[in-house]
Amino acid sequence: MSERSLSMKPMAPVTITPTAKALLALIRNPLDALPPSIFSEPFVFSKTAGSIKIYLSDPALIHETLVTNADALGKGDQVRRALGPALGTGLLTADGAHWKWQRQSVASAFRPSSLKELQPAMLGAARNARDRLLEHTHQPVDIGHEMMKTTFDIIVETMMSGGHGIDVGRVERSITDYLSPSGWNFALSVVGAPQWTPYPGRRRAMKAVEFLRSSLTTVLEKRRRNNSGSEDLVSMLISAADPETGREMTDVEIIDNLMTFITAGHETTALGLAWTFDLLARHPECEARVIDEIEEVTQGSDVMAHHVPDLHYTKQVFSEAMRLYPPAPVITRTALKDFTMGDFLVPEGTVIFVPIYAVHHHASIWNEPETFDPDRFLPEAAKSRHRYAYMPFGAGPRVCIGNAFAMTEAVIILAVILQRLRFRTVDKTPQPIMRVTLRPRTSLQMQVVPA
Repeated sequence: MSERSLSMKPMAPVTITPTAKALLALIRNPLDALPPSIFSEPFVFSKTAGSIKIYLSDPALIHETLVTNADALGKGDQVRRALGPALGTGLLTADGAHWKWQRQSVASAFRPSSLKELQPAMLGAARNARDRLLEHTHQPVDIGHEMMKTTFDIIVETMMSGGHGIDVGRVERSITDYLSPSGWNFALSVVGAPQWTPYPGRRRAMKAVEFLRSSLTTVLEKRRRNNSGSEDLVSMLISAADPETGREMTDVEIIDNLMTFITAGHETTALGLAWTFDLLARHPECEARVIDEIEEVTQGSDVMAHHVPDLHYTKQVFSEAMRLYPPAPVITRTALKDFTMGDFLVPEGTVIFVPIYAVHHHASIWNEPETFDPDRFLPEAAKSRHRYAYMPFGAGPRVCIGNAFAMTEAVIILAVILQRLRFRTVDKTPQPIMRVTLRPRTSLQMQVVPA
């Protein structure tokens, strides 16, 4: 691809990044590989290892690319290389018709009516987490680990009836083992190295995949032997059929999608909650407003499903935490055919990055972008922004199907726990590091304090 082929008008400046520097940044922390100017400019053309990549942070260009030209884009090699061994061709990694019919087959699980039915299970898991944490008052806990367990319990209860008995601790460790060396995958894809190329952590990552997929295979086999009649995600995947061909999912494809919902469906919310608790501990005035709202809405009674729609400020707090620490910090797409973007012709094969982390910290979009301010998400303030200035769940046709599910469970968990507990920071906030998701570089240790 030539530099000239990118432009219909005079060529935009191209940032040249030395290949060795870019690869080292990708391995250490892919956030550091973002061109610094993308935090202040609307777009950046960057040339690394002989190829040009486009970084977009302008909401209007993001909309034009991900929505208007959605049919011209695919997930691309970087995503499949990083996630394919674990997620196969499930909802997160598939393209085209195969993606479309998979999404249609599980859509009913995330409708508002279905979401209401799932809230009692969310409340139960949140109360279990609260009671578990109460046993550790005045002690430090890894709040990320606690939230991982809580959101996993919700996934099992709401989406995988019969999944009880899975070793939750080992699932969490396995996901970490798989994602930890992801920077190597990104770096190797830049230089076009074969998929089988060895790298530090690869063997452990593959063992983690084997454990995760075999655990879900056991769940699926149990369901096939003894169908409980539950209308959950597993049953939807078993009964799913392509409306055009009538083809049903193979067991491998069902496991691909269960893996997708376990890894993407519980870890991202858990990370968002962990960052939220840390931010509230560092901003006591915001914590006090959350606690006052919970008291006012519940009138001192236990948090119930009918309280959730009235917990507006609690939802704003979680939204602002996901602005500062978006669980999925970068969207990657590859052009499947030529298309126009603003004044530019984007040729087939071009890799496009939408660095959500940069968009959420962009100087021209947000006033004092590094400041924690939940009032950014007051209805009037939110209406004044471009729809694609804030994208914690992605954007376009491939926006996360579970976004309402995640917001609901997050508000429930925050309200149930903060009604009885407070958290205090033990150390300074760790640096965020991208391992596909946005994790703290070291564990978020917090002291549990009874209310």
